[in-house]
Amino acid sequence: MSAELFQKMAQSIIDGDSDAAVELANEAITTGINPLDAITMGFVIGVNQVGEAFACGDAFLPELVMAGEAMKAAVSTLEPEMERRGSERQMLGKVVLATVEGDIHEIGKSLVGTMLSASGFQVYDLGVDVSSDIILAKTKEVKADIVAMSALLTTTMVKQREVIEALEKAGLRGQVKVMVGGAPVTKDWVQKIGADGYSEDAIGAVAVAKSLMGA
Repeated sequence: MSAELFQKMAQSIIDGDSDAAVELANEAITTGINPLDAITMGFVIGVNQVGEAFACGDAFLPELVMAGEAMKAAVSTLEPEMERRGSERQMLGKVVLATVEGDIHEIGKSLVGTMLSASGFQVYDLGVDVSSDIILAKTKEVKADIVAMSALLTTTMVKQREVIEALEKAGLRGQVKVMVGGAPVTKDWVQKIGADGYSEDAIGAVAVAKSLMGA
């Protein structure tokens, strides 16, 4: 029975069907399935499949966005039951996520946040057009392991460097890994500003974040 349910959970994510994902999450709760198992043996399998398909060019951005939304819906349905059972998912690390100051591009950044959350990171999404001061303050407050910044414009890319400089000034750079992303970001830029990693898409960002945490 469980195996069939886990399969349906994975399929709901592949289909990007948030309603089905919520229904299956509720079914797991009423039948007494451990919510952690529902996530790791059910829903995450679907996320991974969509991610692999996207990486191979067999799935496209809208499908990835819908899968991310379905995953978010499933996890938020299961969260109260996880808290009740006291079964916290093992967190891989804390990520402060933002689109930098002057830039209001949301989709890519939100998708990275959803995929990181689904993969076991605790994500603090500060939104768009976020100043380096705010990013720095949040990093201190939550004792973040990773700062992840998106910029879609060549004019706002420089803000990524500003945040790294602010972290250095605050003496935090040694404790925090920095990931950057966005269309104009290149490996050269990453090296130039002294970031620790970058990715062209949300699935790649998860892989980078995991490797930065040694996971």
